Amino acid sequence: MIGLLDSPSNGEIFIDGTNTTSLGDDQISSFRNKKLGFIFQFSNLLTDLSVLENVLLPIQIAGSSNTAEKDARDLLKAVGLEDQISKRANKISGGQAQRVAIARGLINKPSIILADEPTGNLDSITSQTIVELMKSMAKKLNQTFIIVTHDREHFGNVDRVITIKDGKAFEGDQPSEMEIVTK
Repeated sequence: MIGLLDSPSNGEIFIDGTNTTSLGDDQISSFRNKKLGFIFQFSNLLTDLSVLENVLLPIQIAGSSNTAEKDARDLLKAVGLEDQISKRANKISGGQAQRVAIARGLINKPSIILADEPTGNLDSITSQTIVELMKSMAKKLNQTFIIVTHDREHFGNVDRVITIKDGKAFEGDQPSEMEIVTK
């Protein structure tokens, strides 16, 4: 629902003060591109594009920026791929593709980033680098990262943890019946 990929059967979804449930399809697409970043479990890169072109894609859809290429190069450097910028997406490893997807999800400096297993295809050292990048971006740009993971320990100290167990949401790492999240 937060990603605006589905509509609620009742109620409203407000993101950054905007009632997203009242937006039309074109408005949702524009809002999603400007305010939301997606890091999918599988990179979903366009194989015919270069690493740099894949990262630039969301900013090109939103409308060009004077600093777009510099920002993309900076993000690729931050995820350790400055030497892969010109390679086609189908010529890099799965872990490298995941790091490209992370940079692509961050390029528009979205308010909310939805990340599905963002470190799932990465080795432990690269995972830690990516986690630190996400934490620093969250602080620097006042972003919210909503991360779905089966590997909680990679993320260390975070602002809030919600655990889903048996279809119920609980506050914290260790669910107890008293901590069911109701909002």
